[in-house]
Amino acid sequence: MELGPRIIFSIGDLNITETVCYAWVVSIVMIAFALISTSKMSRIPKGSQAFAELIVEFIYNLVGSTMGKQHTNFAPYIGTLFIFLILGNSLGLFEQRPVTADLNTTFALAGITFFLIHYNAIRSKTLKGYIKHLSDPYPFMLPINLVGELAFPLSISFRLFGNITGGVIIMALLFGGLEGITEGMEITIPFLLIGIPLPANFFFDIFEAGLQAFIFTMLTMVFIANGMTSQEHH
Repeated sequence: MELGPRIIFSIGDLNITETVCYAWVVSIVMIAFALISTSKMSRIPKGSQAFAELIVEFIYNLVGSTMGKQHTNFAPYIGTLFIFLILGNSLGLFEQRPVTADLNTTFALAGITFFLIHYNAIRSKTLKGYIKHLSDPYPFMLPINLVGELAFPLSISFRLFGNITGGVIIMALLFGGLEGITEGMEITIPFLLIGIPLPANFFFDIFEAGLQAFIFTMLTMVFIANGMTSQEHH
Protein backbone atom coordinates (compact mmCIF):
# COMPACT_ATOMS: atom_id res chain seq x y z
CA MET A 1 0.00 0.00 0.00
CA GLU A 2 1.46 3.35 -1.09
CA LEU A 3 1.08 6.09 1.51
CA GLY A 4 2.13 8.92 -0.78
CA PRO A 5 0.67 10.01 -4.13
CA ARG A 6 2.04 8.25 -7.22
CA ILE A 7 4.13 10.19 -9.71
CA ILE A 8 2.29 10.16 -13.05
CA PHE A 9 4.98 11.82 -15.17
CA SER A 10 7.88 14.21 -14.84
CA ILE A 11 8.90 17.39 -16.62
CA GLY A 12 12.61 17.68 -15.96
CA ASP A 13 12.98 17.75 -12.18
CA LEU A 14 9.29 18.58 -11.72
CA ASN A 15 7.19 15.57 -10.73
CA ILE A 16 3.49 15.65 -11.59
CA THR A 17 1.67 13.45 -9.08
CA GLU A 18 -1.79 11.95 -9.17
CA THR A 19 -2.87 14.68 -6.74
CA VAL A 20 -2.15 17.35 -9.34
CA CYS A 21 -3.85 15.37 -12.11
CA TYR A 22 -6.98 14.70 -10.06
CA ALA A 23 -7.09 18.35 -8.96
CA TRP A 24 -7.09 19.28 -12.66
CA VAL A 25 -9.88 16.79 -13.31
CA VAL A 26 -11.99 18.19 -10.46
CA SER A 27 -11.37 21.75 -11.66
CA ILE A 28 -12.32 20.83 -15.23
CA VAL A 29 -15.54 19.17 -14.02
CA MET A 30 -16.45 22.29 -12.02
CA ILE A 31 -15.71 24.63 -14.95
CA ALA A 32 -17.61 22.40 -17.39
CA PHE A 33 -20.67 22.29 -15.13
CA ALA A 34 -20.57 26.08 -14.71
CA LEU A 35 -20.42 26.58 -18.49
CA ILE A 36 -23.14 24.04 -19.24
CA SER A 37 -25.52 25.33 -16.55
CA THR A 38 -25.18 28.94 -17.77
CA SER A 39 -25.09 28.29 -21.52
CA LYS A 40 -28.85 28.65 -22.00
CA MET A 41 -30.09 30.86 -19.20
CA SER A 42 -33.85 31.31 -18.87
CA ARG A 43 -36.14 33.18 -16.48
CA ILE A 44 -37.71 29.87 -15.46
CA PRO A 45 -34.75 27.63 -14.59
CA LYS A 46 -34.78 23.95 -15.40
CA GLY A 47 -32.31 21.12 -15.67
CA SER A 48 -28.71 22.00 -14.90
CA GLN A 49 -29.55 25.70 -14.49
CA ALA A 50 -32.08 24.91 -11.75
CA PHE A 51 -29.56 22.67 -9.97
CA ALA A 52 -26.85 25.35 -10.24
CA GLU A 53 -29.20 28.00 -8.83
CA LEU A 54 -29.99 25.75 -5.87
CA ILE A 55 -26.27 25.42 -5.16
CA VAL A 56 -25.70 29.18 -5.48
CA GLU A 57 -28.65 29.97 -3.22
CA PHE A 58 -27.42 27.48 -0.61
CA ILE A 59 -23.90 28.96 -0.65
CA TYR A 60 -25.11 32.55 -0.35
CA ASN A 61 -27.45 31.63 2.51
CA LEU A 62 -24.64 29.75 4.26
CA VAL A 63 -22.23 32.67 3.92
CA GLY A 64 -24.88 35.17 4.98
CA SER A 65 -25.86 33.21 8.09
CA THR A 66 -22.24 32.47 9.07
CA MET A 67 -20.34 35.63 8.13
CA GLY A 68 -23.17 38.14 7.98
CA LYS A 69 -25.10 39.59 5.04
CA GLN A 70 -22.43 42.28 4.58
CA HIS A 71 -19.84 39.63 3.70
CA THR A 72 -21.69 37.77 0.94
CA ASN A 73 -18.99 38.97 -1.48
CA PHE A 74 -16.99 35.98 -0.18
CA ALA A 75 -19.66 33.56 -1.46
CA PRO A 76 -18.00 32.82 -4.85
CA TYR A 77 -14.73 31.78 -3.18
CA ILE A 78 -16.47 29.88 -0.37
CA GLY A 79 -18.67 28.06 -2.88
CA THR A 80 -15.68 27.13 -5.05
CA LEU A 81 -13.75 25.89 -2.01
CA PHE A 82 -16.69 23.85 -0.69
CA ILE A 83 -17.48 22.16 -4.01
CA PHE A 84 -13.79 21.49 -4.73
CA LEU A 85 -13.38 19.84 -1.33
CA ILE A 86 -16.50 17.68 -1.70
CA LEU A 87 -15.45 16.43 -5.12
CA GLY A 88 -11.79 16.10 -4.17
CA ASN A 89 -12.62 14.21 -0.97
CA SER A 90 -15.01 11.86 -2.78
CA LEU A 91 -12.58 10.44 -5.33
CA GLY A 92 -12.44 7.26 -3.27
CA LEU A 93 -15.83 6.39 -4.76
CA PHE A 94 -14.01 5.90 -8.07
CA GLU A 95 -11.16 3.96 -6.41
CA GLN A 96 -8.83 6.94 -6.73
CA ARG A 97 -6.79 8.75 -4.10
CA PRO A 98 -8.54 11.91 -2.77
CA VAL A 99 -6.62 15.10 -3.52
CA THR A 100 -6.85 16.07 0.15
CA ALA A 101 -4.98 12.91 1.15
CA ASP A 102 -1.90 14.93 0.18
CA LEU A 103 -0.45 17.50 2.59
CA ASN A 104 0.51 19.72 -0.34
CA THR A 105 -3.18 20.24 -1.13
CA THR A 106 -4.32 20.87 2.43
CA PHE A 107 -1.39 23.21 3.14
CA ALA A 108 -2.17 25.17 -0.04
CA LEU A 109 -5.84 25.55 0.89
CA ALA A 110 -4.97 26.45 4.48
CA GLY A 111 -2.45 28.99 3.18
CA ILE A 112 -5.14 30.71 1.09
CA THR A 113 -7.43 30.81 4.13
CA PHE A 114 -4.59 32.19 6.29
CA PHE A 115 -3.90 34.95 3.76
CA LEU A 116 -7.59 35.90 3.50
CA ILE A 117 -7.97 36.04 7.28
CA HIS A 118 -5.09 38.44 7.86
CA TYR A 119 -5.40 40.46 4.67
CA ASN A 120 -9.05 41.26 5.39
CA ALA A 121 -8.32 41.84 9.08
CA ILE A 122 -5.68 44.47 8.22
CA ARG A 123 -7.92 46.01 5.56
CA SER A 124 -10.84 46.38 7.98
CA LYS A 125 -8.89 47.39 11.13
CA THR A 126 -5.81 49.08 9.58
CA LEU A 127 -2.34 47.76 10.40
CA LYS A 128 -2.22 49.68 13.68
CA GLY A 129 -5.55 48.30 14.83
CA TYR A 130 -4.55 44.81 13.75
CA ILE A 131 -1.35 44.90 15.80
CA LYS A 132 -3.30 46.34 18.72
CA HIS A 133 -5.75 43.46 18.46
CA LEU A 134 -2.92 40.93 18.51
CA SER A 135 -1.49 42.67 21.57
CA ASP A 136 -4.73 42.30 23.52
CA PRO A 137 -4.99 42.33 26.51
CA TYR A 138 -1.31 43.17 27.20
CA PRO A 139 1.55 44.04 24.81
CA PHE A 140 3.67 41.06 25.93
CA MET A 141 0.91 38.81 24.53
CA LEU A 142 1.83 39.78 20.96
CA PRO A 143 4.41 36.97 20.38
CA ILE A 144 2.08 34.40 21.94
CA ASN A 145 -0.85 35.52 19.80
CA LEU A 146 1.34 35.46 16.70
CA VAL A 147 2.30 31.84 17.42
CA GLY A 148 -1.38 31.02 17.84
CA GLU A 149 -2.21 32.65 14.49
CA LEU A 150 0.59 30.77 12.73
CA ALA A 151 -0.60 27.50 14.25
CA PHE A 152 -4.06 27.86 12.70
CA PRO A 153 -3.19 26.88 9.09
CA LEU A 154 -1.15 23.94 10.39
CA SER A 155 -4.10 22.81 12.50
CA ILE A 156 -6.76 22.88 9.78
CA SER A 157 -4.46 21.41 7.13
CA PHE A 158 -3.44 18.46 9.33
CA ARG A 159 -7.05 17.95 10.45
CA LEU A 160 -8.31 17.64 6.88
CA PHE A 161 -5.33 15.57 5.75
CA GLY A 162 -5.52 13.24 8.74
CA ASN A 163 -9.23 12.50 8.45
CA ILE A 164 -9.17 11.86 4.70
CA THR A 165 -5.92 9.86 4.76
CA GLY A 166 -7.22 7.80 7.68
CA GLY A 167 -10.22 6.83 5.56
CA VAL A 168 -7.96 5.89 2.64
CA ILE A 169 -5.84 3.64 4.86
CA ILE A 170 -8.85 1.97 6.49
CA MET A 171 -10.48 1.26 3.13
CA ALA A 172 -7.21 -0.13 1.75
CA LEU A 173 -6.85 -2.43 4.77
CA LEU A 174 -10.51 -3.48 4.51
CA PHE A 175 -10.34 -4.38 0.83
CA GLY A 176 -6.96 -6.04 1.30
CA GLY A 177 -8.39 -8.19 4.09
CA LEU A 178 -11.49 -9.11 2.10
CA GLU A 179 -9.34 -9.99 -0.89
CA GLY A 180 -7.30 -12.32 1.32
CA ILE A 181 -10.44 -13.97 2.72
CA THR A 182 -12.09 -14.51 -0.67
CA GLU A 183 -8.92 -15.62 -2.45
CA GLY A 184 -9.23 -19.19 -3.60
CA MET A 185 -12.98 -19.41 -2.90
CA GLU A 186 -14.93 -21.24 -5.57
CA ILE A 187 -18.11 -19.35 -4.73
CA THR A 188 -18.68 -15.66 -4.00
CA ILE A 189 -20.25 -14.46 -0.78
CA PRO A 190 -22.36 -11.32 -1.41
CA PHE A 191 -21.98 -10.15 2.19
CA LEU A 192 -18.20 -10.03 1.86
CA LEU A 193 -18.33 -8.33 -1.54
CA ILE A 194 -21.16 -5.86 -0.86
CA GLY A 195 -22.43 -6.04 2.70
CA ILE A 196 -19.15 -4.93 4.31
CA PRO A 197 -17.60 -2.56 1.69
CA LEU A 198 -20.81 -0.65 0.89
CA PRO A 199 -21.39 0.89 4.37
CA ALA A 200 -17.67 1.66 4.65
CA ASN A 201 -17.68 3.36 1.26
CA PHE A 202 -20.76 5.36 2.23
CA PHE A 203 -19.17 6.56 5.46
CA PHE A 204 -15.63 7.39 4.29
CA ASP A 205 -16.27 8.42 0.67
CA ILE A 206 -19.61 10.23 1.03
CA PHE A 207 -20.45 11.18 4.62
CA GLU A 208 -16.89 11.83 5.83
CA ALA A 209 -16.00 13.58 2.57
CA GLY A 210 -18.93 15.98 2.88
CA LEU A 211 -18.41 16.48 6.62
CA GLN A 212 -14.73 17.39 6.30
CA ALA A 213 -15.47 19.75 3.41
CA PHE A 214 -18.15 21.45 5.51
CA ILE A 215 -15.89 21.75 8.58
CA PHE A 216 -12.98 23.23 6.61
CA THR A 217 -15.30 25.69 4.84
CA MET A 218 -17.02 26.71 8.09
CA LEU A 219 -13.66 27.33 9.81
CA THR A 220 -12.60 29.46 6.85
CA MET A 221 -15.74 31.59 7.05
CA VAL A 222 -15.72 31.94 10.84
CA PHE A 223 -12.07 32.99 11.08
CA ILE A 224 -12.29 35.44 8.17
CA ALA A 225 -15.40 37.03 9.70
CA ASN A 226 -13.84 37.15 13.19
CA GLY A 227 -10.72 38.75 11.79
CA MET A 228 -12.77 41.51 10.20
CA THR A 229 -14.82 42.13 13.35
CA SER A 230 -13.75 45.15 15.33
CA GLN A 231 -12.17 44.51 18.71
CA GLU A 232 -14.99 46.33 20.53
CA HIS A 233 -17.71 44.36 18.75
CA HIS A 234 -15.81 41.09 19.27
